[in-house]
Amino acid sequence: MRSHGWDFASCVLLLTLSWRTSTAVPLRTLSAEQCEHCSLLFKSLLLNVTELLNSDVLCFGIASDKVAVRSSAETVAACAPILTQSSGCMMQTKSSFSESECLRNIMEDLAHYAAAFQSYLNSTLRSPEEEVALLSPTLGIIQSLRKNCSLMPNGENDSSEKDAAQMWGNDTYSNRQEMCKMMRGFYVRTITINRAMGYISSGDHRK
Repeated sequence: MRSHGWDFASCVLLLTLSWRTSTAVPLRTLSAEQCEHCSLLFKSLLLNVTELLNSDVLCFGIASDKVAVRSSAETVAACAPILTQSSGCMMQTKSSFSESECLRNIMEDLAHYAAAFQSYLNSTLRSPEEEVALLSPTLGIIQSLRKNCSLMPNGENDSSEKDAAQMWGNDTYSNRQEMCKMMRGFYVRTITINRAMGYISSGDHRK
């Protein structure tokens, strides 16, 4: 006769497996070739955003140095291996890292920023030619990453477009101020993403 404790543990296990199945989180991972290609694209994105922030076009006349991260993706938490404390030291638990979950959150970030940049370019601009020339390469890299480095089905994050469409008004100064803060936040997020891709590329989490 089985104990009640065993039955309870079995029930919890079945519920956990059912939940994982119902969330439909993909278990696929990037191939070594894809990983290398995507890592290079993310490095290009970081360099591009760095150059963008060094330009006077977008943040011209804006004294504030505030940073804003508008994306709701949990990339920082999902892409950082859980740390456990042992003998007074923090040790990394590699088995806790989910590559697919990390990549899913990264793609949510990219979907948000792609929609935000595109809607900004469609809004009233102070200097259309300069701002389009400045932001279009960034948008192009993001779109390439979403096309070639995602494990999710196409259209998974279409809701981001609806949210981003509400971000911009008719005041070009207020729009640039918000975009400037967003770009600083995006810069910080691209650093996090590049570190995560370096970790994924190393393959340490699979050992």
